[in-house]
Amino acid sequence: MDLYATNPGPIDDSVLYDQDKHVSSAVWEGQERGALRCHEHTSKLDQWMLTSKQVELINKAGFGYLRLIPAISLDNPLISALVERWRKETNTFHFTVGEMTVTLEDVAYLLGLAIDGEPVIGVTYTACETVCVKYLGRAPDSGYTSGGMVKLSWLKETFSQCPEDSSIEDIERYTRAYLLYLVGSTIFSTTTGNKVPVMYLPLFENFNQAGKYAWGAAALSFLYRALGNASLKSQSTISGCLTLLQCWSYYHLNVGRPRLNHDPVHDSFPFVLRWKGKQSGPTANRDVAFYRKALDSLNPSDVEWCPYTNINPNLVPEETQNNLILGRSKTMLICFDKAERHLPDRCLRQFGLQQPIPEDVPRWERKSRGVDGGIDLSSKMESELNEWSDRRLHMVDGDEDVDESEYMQWYLRITRKLVGRPIPISSEFQRMNAALRDIAHIADTLPTHGMDEQQIYSVSRIRYIVHECLRDQVGSSMIMVSSPQDELGKRVRGKERVRRKGMGKRKRRDDPEGNMDGGDIQSPLCVTSVGLDSAEVDQSQLCHMDSEVDHSQLCLPAPDGAGVQLCHQASMVDDSQLCHVAGEVDDLHFQHATDEAGHHQLTHATGEHGSRPSHAAIEVVPQSSLETSKEVAQQNDYSVLV
Repeated sequence: MDLYATNPGPIDDSVLYDQDKHVSSAVWEGQERGALRCHEHTSKLDQWMLTSKQVELINKAGFGYLRLIPAISLDNPLISALVERWRKETNTFHFTVGEMTVTLEDVAYLLGLAIDGEPVIGVTYTACETVCVKYLGRAPDSGYTSGGMVKLSWLKETFSQCPEDSSIEDIERYTRAYLLYLVGSTIFSTTTGNKVPVMYLPLFENFNQAGKYAWGAAALSFLYRALGNASLKSQSTISGCLTLLQCWSYYHLNVGRPRLNHDPVHDSFPFVLRWKGKQSGPTANRDVAFYRKALDSLNPSDVEWCPYTNINPNLVPEETQNNLILGRSKTMLICFDKAERHLPDRCLRQFGLQQPIPEDVPRWERKSRGVDGGIDLSSKMESELNEWSDRRLHMVDGDEDVDESEYMQWYLRITRKLVGRPIPISSEFQRMNAALRDIAHIADTLPTHGMDEQQIYSVSRIRYIVHECLRDQVGSSMIMVSSPQDELGKRVRGKERVRRKGMGKRKRRDDPEGNMDGGDIQSPLCVTSVGLDSAEVDQSQLCHMDSEVDHSQLCLPAPDGAGVQLCHQASMVDDSQLCHVAGEVDDLHFQHATDEAGHHQLTHATGEHGSRPSHAAIEVVPQSSLETSKEVAQQNDYSVLV
């Protein structure tokens, strides 16, 4: 765990090559996006009044079981935590126990949709009027359309109740409207609100033909694409059949699984109906972080690899049983432009088989639906369609001689084991800051006497870099310099300065001439790099500067060739101001001071008005909020920041 506390993976990025785009990278850096907005529009499905003739046509089209699935309350935090574990490079969830995924077998059992048949593909549209008139008998007003999409509300308002005396033609039109609403609110729900593309309508022209499509494979392809999109750090929404995803999790993972009021027996098909009744169990205070922690610590005992083992086979339709073998088909799933790889060889334990190291996943181009209308996508997806046609020729199988320990050793190198940090990012920041201060202390106190020019430059460069890092981390923290009149004046902490950014303006109103004589008025100086020699620094004391120093210019030589100017203008105070001026590198400014300078006190900065002091003014920042190592803490109550 110590390794993963600092490197959550992947150690070998040959598989998860898009880690930098994944949401887990943002979470690790403390950039929380919260729960995703889940788009599924099933709440009003039960308001459709279907006639017996319509139900008959719906069954012919292959949606008889999907129609029975009720609206299940979505657990957005659970879905969001699952998305953080999804990897579109492999189309699998990467859990601590290995890879898992939603397979065609899961779709058949849970939704009752056909996983075998013709691919769901056809012609795209950029306008709704023509296709709606042809298949529905009327066109929506412009307010109900958006490109090639129509609002679900228009379908419901117009077609939710078929008149009793309707003709066969009208019954078919009303049924097509229902089917478009059904797929648009469940398996093909989009993130565009309550809209559905009309490109599915031609597939419902002939209901018997509609029943020959592999709607289950299309639903899984759509969900894979939605999961892949939602797993990107830039996304905040997810669509697709989220009822399928959530119930898949309930069956396979003991994480967020509700307790049922009755014995959890499979007494009806499809098996999503298991979760139809009232549920009991704690759901409050379960946010994304709660589920993330549960998945980060997932144990093998929390996983049901084969949850359908004890089901009553008499409940499963014969056609569904005959096609379950396709759950182990390594093939391409197609839903119009969405072609996604089905890779059961990466999760063979879900089929009761031993898991070997899987084959590499070839990268493939994910096509997106273009804006051009009237395009038959079949001509653009020839290779994907050929792969689907050969789906029964690519069944994966297991090997009894597999040593799964070899798989786990390989897997832990290529996976992202952790999403949440075992140690809070604030603690990580303090630990890193402490390490930088240790380095700064060593560099600042390292004697340079006897070093050649290159060595002196290297030491100076180390000082510059580490202090630049410290300055960047402190950000806008206020760093005080003792005034000539009161070297023990008030020191204002950085956080207080952030809350009082307007202090400069108030000071100017109180003291328009920028008088600095008062002990309570101190100048905020922008901080950059300062090189300090060990002989000149007594870290138990605060720096004192002679009154002859001109505070308007405190110039420092930078070892990389960029001089740095600390700027203070009493009448124009800006806490965040950083002023850089060009200058020559003078490594001698970083040389060890002579013994006469004194080893146990801070050198007074002297010079003519406006001249550059021999060494930069020393500036200090309180350490109360930034821990250091014990050694530094014992020697240094105040750290020199440059």
